Amino acid sequence: MPLLFSYGTLRDPAVQRANFGRELGGRSDALPGYTMGVLEITEPGVIALSGTAHHPVASPTGNPVDRVEGTVFEITDEELVAADGYEVSDYRRALCPLASGAQAWVYVAA
Repeated sequence: MPLLFSYGTLRDPAVQRANFGRELGGRSDALPGYTMGVLEITEPGVIALSGTAHHPVASPTGNPVDRVEGTVFEITDEELVAADGYEVSDYRRALCPLASGAQAWVYVAA
């Protein structure tokens, strides 16, 4: 099963239910070499579902001391496709190493 690391709205149970049809169980982890910023979303459906137009966005710094805290979830391939449909084009999905040593898909700055 793929791993998905989230530091933002994909951790929200309402967003999970809408995209995956269930709430996900996860564990804390971190994304080293990235810092957090804020992105203004303009997609009405995403704003309605998340409740905000301002979403966090992780950007690479190359400095392993920098890190973004979040949650890693085990999901299905179909749920990963559903997450792709939820995320706007300001994000891209990347396979990244986490602080725990796991590799997970992460939506980072495009």
